[in-house]
Parts: sequence; structure tokens; C-alpha cells
Amino acid sequence: MDGPTDMMLTRAPTARRPLLGLTVLVVEDSRYASEAVRLLCLRSGARIRRADSLENARRHLAVYRPSVLIVDVGLPDGSGIALIQSLAEATPRIDVILGVSGDSVARAAVLAAGADGFIEKPIANLAAFQSAILEHLPADRQPPSPRELSNEVVNPDPVAYQDDLSHIAQVLKSADEDAHIDYVTQFLGGVARSAKDHDLDRAVRDLASLRSSGGNLDKGVQELSQLVQSRLAASGPI
Repeated sequence: MDGPTDMMLTRAPTARRPLLGLTVLVVEDSRYASEAVRLLCLRSGARIRRADSLENARRHLAVYRPSVLIVDVGLPDGSGIALIQSLAEATPRIDVILGVSGDSVARAAVLAAGADGFIEKPIANLAAFQSAILEHLPADRQPPSPRELSNEVVNPDPVAYQDDLSHIAQVLKSADEDAHIDYVTQFLGGVARSAKDHDLDRAVRDLASLRSSGGNLDKGVQELSQLVQSRLAASGPI
């Protein structure tokens, strides 16, 4: 997603491309969710870079400062909350810091860490995405009024969904620790809701319920694994 520096970085936003001139760093391990943000940025005029872990995010941030930071709460090497807090307290501060999660309960922790806002997955509506960023930018960075509001909803490539399922299938093979289960339910829950895969979302919720109630996790993991494998075998989201 990286590209050469071009005139987009110095051009003023327009009513049709209100995020023109902004660079967005999305810290997200889901390819499906990242692809949705990429499409939203493309429609809005923003450039985008992606980091799939805390470690990679810190590497990006060591060499440049984005205009907008979008951080998933659950990442493979730790919580996005810690990254949000450290960057919210940094000087100079990134213009807009947003936390995202498929679980609305995370909103309070994201805002308490210093984020400007919270977006609940799925992230798909163009107008809502633009507004979540623009409402925190200073007046001199705003597009001219009136701004065109689009009800467009982006649809990421189903191949990205398959990649996410392949990733979580590998994690499930070693999901014998509580941390693994928490990561599986957080990651796959957000992906399933983004892809509108209601049966998979229900299975994820069932596993999360077993985890919280002390039920038979082995059975829950096995059932979820079988469901993931059935989707991989079908070569497309259901």
C-alpha cells in the first residue's frame, strides 16, 4: 500500500475527496478489515499504509508520522490500547487517533486511553468513515462545504476473507491457552461480522461464552475449527 510521495500530500481536500492530503496508518491484522479501510481511503482521497502488528506499527512510526492512526484493539502481539495510550501522550501528537473493535465494549477503554474516537466493526460505510476522521481535524484541514455525503458501502475482495480464515485456522490448531482463545474470538468475531457471516459469528460467540463460563473449550474450539475449514473448502465466504 505504500507509494511514492506525490502531489496528493500537498493538495487541499475537496467536497468529493474530503481526506485528500491525509496519510492513514491502519494497524490491523485482518486483511479483510484492512482492505475495507483501503477502499474507504481510496474513495476519500487519503493515502494508506498498513501494519499488521504492534511491532510493525512501531517500525512505521519510527520513520514517519501519519495524519491519522486507526488501531485495532486486539492484535497478535498485544493490545492496541497500549499503542493508543503511548501515542496519545506523545509530542507532537498524531492529528487523529481512532480505536476499532468488533466489540462495542472496547469503546470505553479506547477513549480512556486517549483516542479521539472509536469505530465499531464492520467499517464499511463511506460517509461514516469520513465523518469519524473529519470531526477531529482542525478547521483549516476541513473540506469545503457543502460536503457530499455518500451512503456507499465498500465490499472487500472475498480473497481477503479467505486469507483471514486461513490465518485463524492455523491459530486454532494451537488454541490451548486462554490468550489464544481470546485472540481467536476477538479476531474472528470482527471478521465474521464484517463479512456478514452470521453462522460463523454465532459460533465465535458460543466459544466466547464457553470461555467466560468455564465450559468445555476443547469442544468449542473443535466446532469452530470445523466451521472455518468448511468455509475454506468452499473457497468463499458463506
